[in-house]
Amino acid sequence: MAFVKGDNRINKAGRPVGALNRSTEQMKLTLARAANKTLDTISEDLEKIRKDNPEKAIQLALQLMEYVMPKLSRTEMKAEINQKIQQISVNVNRTGSKDEFRD
Repeated sequence: MAFVKGDNRINKAGRPVGALNRSTEQMKLTLARAANKTLDTISEDLEKIRKDNPEKAIQLALQLMEYVMPKLSRTEMKAEINQKIQQISVNVNRTGSKDEFRD
């Protein structure tokens, strides 16, 4: 049916802001299901990787932790030091023979 100006059946407001179309909604649902299946077996998978390649398992575990534990943000510290460092002198005296310093 062609567009007819003034037709009462037309949604003049359009799609609401943030509303997903069907294909986007289907894709998100498919990805969510795949992620849930992966999460169910992730500890077993990491254990298998750890047996073959412990370094890779640690790298993967650290990467996964970024999604669980928030990273600490940088903090800027401002302070004024009102004390002066006094001169420090160190005297090194070697006494004895060279054989005393060997183990």
